[in-house]
Amino acid sequence: MGFFEKLKQGLKKTKNTITERIDQVLVSFGKIDEELFEELEEILITSDVGIDASMRVISDLKNKVKETKTTDPQKVKELLKEELQEILGQSNSNLNLDTKPSIIVVVGVNGVGKTTSIGKIANVLKSNGKKVIIAAADTFRAAAIDQLEIWSDRVGVDIIKHSEGADPAAVIFDAAQAVKSRNADVLICDTAGRLHTKKNLMEELKKVFRVIDRELPDCSKEILLVLDATTGQNAVSQAKTFGEAAGVTGIVLTKLDGTAKGGIIIAVSSELNIPVKFIGVGEQIDDLQEFNSGEFVEALFSE
Repeated sequence: MGFFEKLKQGLKKTKNTITERIDQVLVSFGKIDEELFEELEEILITSDVGIDASMRVISDLKNKVKETKTTDPQKVKELLKEELQEILGQSNSNLNLDTKPSIIVVVGVNGVGKTTSIGKIANVLKSNGKKVIIAAADTFRAAAIDQLEIWSDRVGVDIIKHSEGADPAAVIFDAAQAVKSRNADVLICDTAGRLHTKKNLMEELKKVFRVIDRELPDCSKEILLVLDATTGQNAVSQAKTFGEAAGVTGIVLTKLDGTAKGGIIIAVSSELNIPVKFIGVGEQIDDLQEFNSGEFVEALFSE
């Protein structure tokens, strides 16, 4: 099964809450009026698109209907697809890996699928011919290092690790040296998802970034925040917290197949203007792929 088919399957629950209800509304209305737009807005809000993003979508949709002089409710769906694709594709979803080496720092709270996502991103990059090294700098969670080691073996990439409880910045320092000496293309750094307080966690992240900036000063850098789609609007507040502290450049949205809250992807793109770089729709190693806004909208509205 190709990824587009997996995407269609993975978005089944979200389709049930968004597109099937939109179809029902459009069929039941004989004309385009304010009540129709209110119904569509309600569907978006209750599908975790969020209030601000939903209002923006409907406002832009009204303008499109006016500009195109559309009178048939059935044609509104195509305009809505256009609008969603514009929101999701408004910022660059390609990874910025222009230098050798380049760095990907992966952040996010525990339980969102961070370690698994790192393994799967390493797999994508290796499949594209990149030499990858993983740094196991989440030294505070007992299973994180072991889990990453399993992934590095599975994908066939090197891992730099210390023992549990070690200084994360020291792991990053060693990883930076390894990347240079082994002529690797990409360093992927895991980071802690929880310490005793949020402030400590953010301070720890800043320390990690200082080491990276000192040891690999001119390298392209992506800071990817892993969010769990099943948490809905909570994911937006996580993105705001990490965005302020870590300067997030992209989102990895996991567990889309397990939720009816796939509308969160629109909320994140619209409200935070942070591009979605990867989406995950399953447990398999190739079920995390680089995000394509056109494919996503097509899969969401496909029969």
